[in-house]
Amino acid sequence: MERLPFIDAHVHLWDLARIRYAWLTPPFSDDGPNGSVEPIASTYLLDDYRRESAGWNVVGMVHVDAGADAAQALDETDWLQDMADREGMPTGIVAFAALDDPNVDALLYDHVRRRNVRGIRHIVNWHADPRRTYTPRDVTRDEAWQKGFALLGKHGLSFDLQAYPGQFAGLAALIERHPDIPVIINHTGMGVDGEADWREGMDALAALPNVAVKISGMGFVFRPLNAEAVRARTLAAIDLFGIDRAMFASDFPTDRLFGGFDETLSMLADAVSDFTEGERRALFARNANRIYRLGLDV
Repeated sequence: MERLPFIDAHVHLWDLARIRYAWLTPPFSDDGPNGSVEPIASTYLLDDYRRESAGWNVVGMVHVDAGADAAQALDETDWLQDMADREGMPTGIVAFAALDDPNVDALLYDHVRRRNVRGIRHIVNWHADPRRTYTPRDVTRDEAWQKGFALLGKHGLSFDLQAYPGQFAGLAALIERHPDIPVIINHTGMGVDGEADWREGMDALAALPNVAVKISGMGFVFRPLNAEAVRARTLAAIDLFGIDRAMFASDFPTDRLFGGFDETLSMLADAVSDFTEGERRALFARNANRIYRLGLDV
């Protein structure tokens, strides 16, 4: 089992009695992008994560917005900050803000007043297939959304980009205009439309030095999880972005829809087992520490 220090760069926690999460609320359906989420639709707290990750040397974690009701975005951040103050984790928080909201500047201001907040995520996956899409249209093309994105630099925030590769070429021009905003691609780019589409989109973003990639979420593409496919996609992502702009993450508990924690992380570890120790330390902890400005000694 891999014992290098691990900063899990993508974790979700939720207390269903405290905050509303529409996507974790019945009725459940197999028709959505994730299939039915009923197996994970129960409260998941820090101790639950610690039990699942016990075989790994987790020294830090980045909590990424878990799809809370938009009206409770700041409530989620406060809950997580209180937890971090008591427990030491999450080490970093990527909060939710709808970038096309007319009042987004005020919400960003409030988020950054919580000391562990490092970035923002606004899920923008758009796909022509209604079973794939998360949004009714591609909001990243809207002027209001692009203005909201530009505000992240004003507040010193990064952006976690969860979109599909078909959107990446269009986003590249926007991201290039804002080199001060670090962008972290979620879930290895979510290449659901095949290798050529994935590579074309990732090429467009890999050309930009302020873009990095989180290697996670393989189950969104490879169902059931397949070690050979995971290895190939992992190595391809690292080849595109380089060792210093890639990081490993569990995406738990969401990725439990596709496999167990040890299975998921072991596939990533096995894919880079012949890398140098320094390269593996970068992928498991050092890059997340630097990109999310966590200040840990790894």
